[in-house]
Amino acid sequence: MKKRKIKFSDILFGLFILLLLIPQTRTPIQVAVNKLKVAVWSPSVEDIEDQDQVPPFQYAVVDLQGKTQSISVGKGKVTFISYWANWCPPCIAELPGIQDLYQDYGDKVNFILLTQEAPEKVKGFISRKGYKLPIYFPQMQAPEMLQGNSIPTNYIIDTKGKIIIKETGAANWNSAKVRNLLNELSAFNTKG
Repeated sequence: MKKRKIKFSDILFGLFILLLLIPQTRTPIQVAVNKLKVAVWSPSVEDIEDQDQVPPFQYAVVDLQGKTQSISVGKGKVTFISYWANWCPPCIAELPGIQDLYQDYGDKVNFILLTQEAPEKVKGFISRKGYKLPIYFPQMQAPEMLQGNSIPTNYIIDTKGKIIIKETGAANWNSAKVRNLLNELSAFNTKG
């Protein structure tokens, strides 16, 4: 029987698997892998024939301060909706890009970041990370076409309710492609 020589790459692979099995190292590794994806993956516009139409509705939510709000979706303003959680590695990886996008487009676009987590956990996470994002807790069931089983799932919805982008998994929301789309959709909104 031929003796197999152990390669350095085999050792690295074994070490990587071992680190994934240790709970304290699993999340940071998964976040790092998802950050790599965010660095190269920008969401794409849905083909016109695949763009679903959301009937305009008021999203009933509660903000981080406990105040009930009703936010228009599909009615007069572009909307960015994100379903996320602070324990979700792809969500953690894409939040910095969403923060940058919100900082530049928060006055032109409705940003609705939705989570089902305990408010105190969310407040602690946001505080530690230094985010200033519009985070809400849904108080209603969203229309069926905005329901999914995966997080993160993000949508860009135009002023008339068309889902222009639907993306599941980590993506670069601060890309030139997304910014150009928001500029285009916002310009269209101011023209008519």
